[in-house]
Amino acid sequence: MAATAAAAGTGSSFLSPRRSNSAASLSFRAAASRFRSPRCVLGSEQLRVAQEGKRMGGAEPRVAAWTPKMPAPEARLAALPRELRDSRMKIFSGTANRPLAQEIAAYLGVDIGKILIKRFADGEIYVQLQESVRGCDVFLIQPTCSPVNENLMELFIMIDACRRASARSITVVIPYFGYARADRKAQGREPITAKLAANLLTEAGSDRVIVCDIHSTQALGYFDIPVDHIYGQPVILDYLASKTISEDLVVVSPDVGGVVRARAFAKKLLNARLAIVDKRRQGHNMSEVMNLIGDVKGKVAILIDDMIDTAGTITSAAALLKQEGAEAVYACCTHAVFSPPAIERLSGGVFEEVIVTNSILLPEDKCFPQLTVLSMANLVAETIWHVHRDGSVSSIFQ
Repeated sequence: MAATAAAAGTGSSFLSPRRSNSAASLSFRAAASRFRSPRCVLGSEQLRVAQEGKRMGGAEPRVAAWTPKMPAPEARLAALPRELRDSRMKIFSGTANRPLAQEIAAYLGVDIGKILIKRFADGEIYVQLQESVRGCDVFLIQPTCSPVNENLMELFIMIDACRRASARSITVVIPYFGYARADRKAQGREPITAKLAANLLTEAGSDRVIVCDIHSTQALGYFDIPVDHIYGQPVILDYLASKTISEDLVVVSPDVGGVVRARAFAKKLLNARLAIVDKRRQGHNMSEVMNLIGDVKGKVAILIDDMIDTAGTITSAAALLKQEGAEAVYACCTHAVFSPPAIERLSGGVFEEVIVTNSILLPEDKCFPQLTVLSMANLVAETIWHVHRDGSVSSIFQ
């Protein structure tokens, strides 16, 4: 089950307790409207949880203030009669995040392809396509999240099945690309598993890859096939545009490596101020916050990152921001990896709200009251549509 938290109500807005600026809010909405193609909507499961008023962790559920928006009025495959739809586009889903794949297919107005995926008694994976893909453009949707190795192997087998079934092209859609963090040799005798995973995807038979917010853009060069890199920022920006916002806003990068990402995010938030947390890592999944570059006193701070794994980095950064006088701290990321003890850290009270996307399917035990999950289905669906029609993917973000 896709466990999500309903969108925040007015109580969790970015309205400063001391002052607000309606003119700034209106200009922010006008500026943010340029980044709303496609528009952000909550996932169907998230809306169901909100409507039923489901309780999570014994806390009062949030009120669903964010209503789903209809797709943009431009020509879409969904607007065509069924007999006129392009039968050459096939969408298949692995087992890693089937709800996201269903939302993508619904946006495009097609049905998910029939596929049989099962495990033998010894753990081997069996895949069989249950409909013809001969001469079709096949899109395989599978994030390589936990269990990483099983999901990655399942993806390889799906690619091989499509290749042997004479698919015209095979595009692998990976909302979250595992192993992307191992993109360089930081020490002697280390592997570069990002390059290894890219090679394996190519050798399995994929013709193109679509990834979202890869950990390091240099990893895109490891692929010997075309790669379309999309961003989850428009989804989060569209959600923030629906909230009342104070002019006392600062975007914070939790480490030096995320400065480019945070600067781009701040620029789209009416050129908001930028701050940087100086972090010195002592080991894998271990970090220590050392210093803050920038001023956050009396301001609402938005921590932006590509993923939250154990939440050590982002919670340490949030604690430092609180010490430096930040009025409220919000965390935003695309990939909610949430490895233990992330839930305990994120729900400890240091964050007003934790905003993520559904690139990774969250089980119910990873829910907590401060969590807001936004659907990136429309964003991925628009990308698939542009790729299938030989259109420009970058135009989605302009």
